[in-house]
Amino acid sequence: MSNKRDYYEVLGISKSADESEIKKAYRKLAIKYHPDKNPNDSKAEEKFKEAAEAYEVLSNAEKRAQYDRFGHAGMSGAGGFGGGMNMDDIFSQFGDIFGGAFGGSFGGSSSSRVVKGTNLRVKMKLTLEEIASGVKKKIKVNKLVQADGVTYKSCSTCNGTGRISRVAQTFLGAMQTQSACHVCQGAGKSIDTKPADSDAQGLKRKEEIIEIEIPAGVEDAMQLSVRGKGNAGPFNGASGDLIVVIEEIPHEELRREGENLHFDAFLNFSDAVLGASVEVPTVGGKVKIKVDAGTQSGKVLRLRGKGLPSVQRYGTGDLFVHLHVYTPMEVSKEEKEILEKLRHSENFDPSKAQKDKSFFSRMRDYFS
Repeated sequence: MSNKRDYYEVLGISKSADESEIKKAYRKLAIKYHPDKNPNDSKAEEKFKEAAEAYEVLSNAEKRAQYDRFGHAGMSGAGGFGGGMNMDDIFSQFGDIFGGAFGGSFGGSSSSRVVKGTNLRVKMKLTLEEIASGVKKKIKVNKLVQADGVTYKSCSTCNGTGRISRVAQTFLGAMQTQSACHVCQGAGKSIDTKPADSDAQGLKRKEEIIEIEIPAGVEDAMQLSVRGKGNAGPFNGASGDLIVVIEEIPHEELRREGENLHFDAFLNFSDAVLGASVEVPTVGGKVKIKVDAGTQSGKVLRLRGKGLPSVQRYGTGDLFVHLHVYTPMEVSKEEKEILEKLRHSENFDPSKAQKDKSFFSRMRDYFS
């Protein structure tokens, strides 16, 4: 189980916090634990990274919704996912949030920045059995990597600062603004030499086999992020992430509702009257259940713990077996004679059941 603290707890905010509250809380922590303010302090660095990771998720509406639903498993899963943010990630994505509070070494407005590569998105099909236990999968990804032999030089447009200053005349007078250099994308450097098979940014496509560990209990359309396994960043920047979208393969017999599973079991008339042993499929194999004599059509049996594990490790769902009495469309002459005799039997009078049972007792039988 993940030892990570809850992201809302990390930033010290409520789950109803809006965008401005999230940004304000993160900036306060980022300044408090910033490396410039806490040199050679490993604990402060970890706090700084923890706050940045929480902000990365909660400041993004899509990621926040995923986190609220699935917790840390929806963001990173286990083995191969996550791993925390490094300094390049933080300052390339959130450097501007510090404003002018610090010098040029970390994310200040006058410093160059690390350009992050783009994310890759892949679909992964999983069976219900794989979802129940969790699984490791190897996938082949065609991604951008930095070509061998690429060298860089200082960007001549911004003189290596990564920023372009402009002075504009307004009714208040001259005002200076800064923005990322449009030539080097704020990296402060440009390509000096590169091999012929690479693009203008020194990148080329290469196939890579990536092993992904999927946690148990994932759901259809859930997205997992494998940090740093996306496209390489231009100018030797940080790599993007690999987004894995779960695609659940429908089971032939079981229906899923969250952590619970459902199965429709059909009984013949004799089994419903006399009782029987019925075979039921589960994600772990076939099991036999006892159907009591006199079972009514529509009764639901609960097999506790035979559902799916929660992706947040909160327990395991149940398997609900819905019992249906099958009524044949055609019968033989002998069968018809037997049924005609039973038609007038007192035990087969349906009004008797309605008189003998209250509404609440019938409901207890239905959901037992």
